[in-house]
Amino acid sequence: MARRNTAAPKDRFDLAIIGGGITGAGVARDAARRGLRVLLVEQSDIASGTSSRSSKLVHGGLRYLEHGELSLVFEAVAERGVLVEIAPHLVHPMPFLLPVFEDSRRGMFTINIGMWLYDGLSLFRSPKLHKSLSRRRVRAAEPQLRAGGLKGAQVYYDCSTDDARLTLETVLDAERAGAEIRTHTRVEGFVKEQGRVVGLKLSDQLSGAVHEVGASIVVNATGPWSDQTLEMSGPVGQPRMRPTKGIHIVVNASRLKIEHAVCCMHPDDGRVFFTIPWGEQTYIGTTDTDFEGDPSAVIATADDVAYLLAATNDYFPDALITAEDIISTWAGVRPLVSDEAADHESSVSREHVLVVETDGVVTIAGGKLTTYRRMGAEVVDKVVEQLEEGGADLSGLTAAETELNPLPGAIGWPEDGGLDAVSKKISAVGGELISDATAALLAGSYGMRGINIAERVVAQPESAALLIDGRAEILAQIDWAVEAELAGTLCDVMMRRTQLYYRDDDQGLGAVELISGRMAKLLGWTEQVRSDQIVAYRDEVQRSRAWRDA
Repeated sequence: MARRNTAAPKDRFDLAIIGGGITGAGVARDAARRGLRVLLVEQSDIASGTSSRSSKLVHGGLRYLEHGELSLVFEAVAERGVLVEIAPHLVHPMPFLLPVFEDSRRGMFTINIGMWLYDGLSLFRSPKLHKSLSRRRVRAAEPQLRAGGLKGAQVYYDCSTDDARLTLETVLDAERAGAEIRTHTRVEGFVKEQGRVVGLKLSDQLSGAVHEVGASIVVNATGPWSDQTLEMSGPVGQPRMRPTKGIHIVVNASRLKIEHAVCCMHPDDGRVFFTIPWGEQTYIGTTDTDFEGDPSAVIATADDVAYLLAATNDYFPDALITAEDIISTWAGVRPLVSDEAADHESSVSREHVLVVETDGVVTIAGGKLTTYRRMGAEVVDKVVEQLEEGGADLSGLTAAETELNPLPGAIGWPEDGGLDAVSKKISAVGGELISDATAALLAGSYGMRGINIAERVVAQPESAALLIDGRAEILAQIDWAVEAELAGTLCDVMMRRTQLYYRDDDQGLGAVELISGRMAKLLGWTEQVRSDQIVAYRDEVQRSRAWRDA
């Protein structure tokens, strides 16, 4: 039976966090580890908004060097190092190749100086130091890259990640520390006393149940929904957010095979985008256009796709990528903060803004995936300050030490061997029931918890069944998603617990009967509910393909 919503909610919390993206997750983990009573509510699934629709990079922000924002880069590269330590199964060093052409804005010498500065800001603790490649070595390293005008390249190192799983494991660690997590739970309004928000009116989107909870402090961590959330308390006035849309497209690596994440500049407007290796796939993005409307409804358009295809084929002319090569797309809304800062008590940086609203709500907006842990600590510091001003006894709180404690999948991580060593441990437990490909998938998705899944397979051999012939995903992952990872809908499983939505040639549609049937047994769905779940997932797939019909 799933753990989600199996117990009645507690009556009162020190803080209630609205938003289950990476920022809300970071706040919940930090606060729970300090010993605060924490509730996190998310209207959909963990990371279902922006936090599963990013470029999936943990990076220092190389572009900030041009603007002299050295402190931002220093903070980000430091956090990159922390995340590699606490989530080695999810945050992986990746080489980035920055090609230099005859018409590039910066030459090899200038870029090399910038790279030394970038390495220096990490205290020379980057996964590897940068290196310069001659034209000949670039051609050998990335033979599909355009040769015309190529002078050479710089190779530097940042990290890739599974953004959805990084968010999920942060939430699971918060739960393990005592936080209550309520997914598919919508905030319908604030509870107020004397003009101050003291609780939330909640509705369960799956069961229909309605209830209220009390909270000494409410944190608004809803990203691009921040202004809409604040409107539940009253008129916002000048919007704080300036949301922009970014989309990515996915193709099979057989169509565009690269060994590095290639940093490109669009030939029309000079905007930076990346082509990024992703196992058997390659993804390309992102765009950056102003967005108005419901962030839940954002999709890739035909113009967005054409923009990325044109730029990709400019850099990789021999690949001749076409619309027919695209497996899937994703689109997200960045929670950028407007230049017009709000007139409240606030702490503002280029990356995020932290505001104590007049009704007591603490809003955290903006920021980036890489620095989520620091942002979470900053929010909790502000919450503690507000609680102390209200007379709360917080003498029992302890240090969160989120930089020292590994996320769940990294507990017991081997000192040597990394993912390969964990994959071998999974294979040893699963024996003939688990293929090498599945063992590698489990190691990369679940870390040490992949061993727990292998043990379940041994206990229930039928759960070793492949979800799709020719792929590595197995039925046991569905059980684990429901029972251990807060999954409540078919979309949760297809899009964020597995990546079938993005990676399978048919976006997992061939597996929906098997997976929904398994979930129906675990969650007690009626046939009508199961049918509705399948329709909802097919609708998501259609949304990702809507650009084709434009």
